[in-house]
Amino acid sequence: MTQSVRLLSLATAVPDHIITQSQAAEASARLFADRFKEFRHLARVFDNAGIGKRHAARPLSWFEETHGWQDRMEAYEEVASSLFVATATRALGQAGLTADQVDCVVTVSSTGITTPSLDARLAGQLGFRADIERVPVFGLGCAAGVSGFGIASRLARSRPGAVVLFVAIELCTLAFRLDELTKPNIIATALFGDGAAACVLRAGQGGMAEVESAGDHLFPDTLDIMGWKIDETGLGILLAQSLPPFAERELGPAIDGILARSRLKRGDIDRFICHPGGTKVLAAMENTLSMVPDTLDIERSVLADYGNMSSPTVLFVLERAISRGLPDRAAMIAMGPGFTASCVTLRRVA
Repeated sequence: MTQSVRLLSLATAVPDHIITQSQAAEASARLFADRFKEFRHLARVFDNAGIGKRHAARPLSWFEETHGWQDRMEAYEEVASSLFVATATRALGQAGLTADQVDCVVTVSSTGITTPSLDARLAGQLGFRADIERVPVFGLGCAAGVSGFGIASRLARSRPGAVVLFVAIELCTLAFRLDELTKPNIIATALFGDGAAACVLRAGQGGMAEVESAGDHLFPDTLDIMGWKIDETGLGILLAQSLPPFAERELGPAIDGILARSRLKRGDIDRFICHPGGTKVLAAMENTLSMVPDTLDIERSVLADYGNMSSPTVLFVLERAISRGLPDRAAMIAMGPGFTASCVTLRRVA
């Protein structure tokens, strides 16, 4: 009989620097208002984003200077490494395990690049074995918190007893661009923050939750909805205005299809745990999944406290949902570049 995969632990961490939404709005006005005629119209996004503060890899003054690829990626390597060690160490400690007991590590990140990857750079410091299996994943964006979790759970299921460490790290603020006088750049400035989360999964008994199923849905001809453009200065946000209506129109049927592959239906889910991409996206998700307005209260509280941190954000939501008490069955949902919807269902452990 195949043993079920269990979530043994979950840890989160953020950089030390804090930028309040009012500070972000004031700095953006200084930097853009005189150069971008649409800024004053767009400035209301800072008030409507539902964000009180976010954590950042660098202090606010850093973002008022010009930066290129080298110093952005140096900052990424430094801060992402610190967050990787912090979250992995805490997650392993919560599970009563040490790094030399990890058989596989899955790392997702789409906001920076290091080669060798972070897991290799930190293997000696953390104490990973020489035969550890490493699976670094780039490019899944906001969906990676769920899709990467699904990848990690499938690896754990394929090797019963193996310890799989899943780490999601994003430093979205390092993509801030002084030279991008565009609506997506202003929205990104108002919306994104930095953070990391780590989970330990293993097929067996115990744990915080049982991983029941995982699946994805790739929407055709949607490459322009979300992603990066890449040039000499760094990464630049691609973000379509059509995302909330697209989510409201397309997400529900996609989730129904993913659930159906596991012989589940929407009515079997007691609580959806959603990536809080923004207040409009959350409202669209509530509508398309037939929820009462403001059902996604944990999601809104995480968005207010941290902003949209891309892939780890849904794991911050999961952490709070676990603290509140998971229902019998929950479904984690996120959307990201592709354009993709990802879903993982979890069962409460008795």
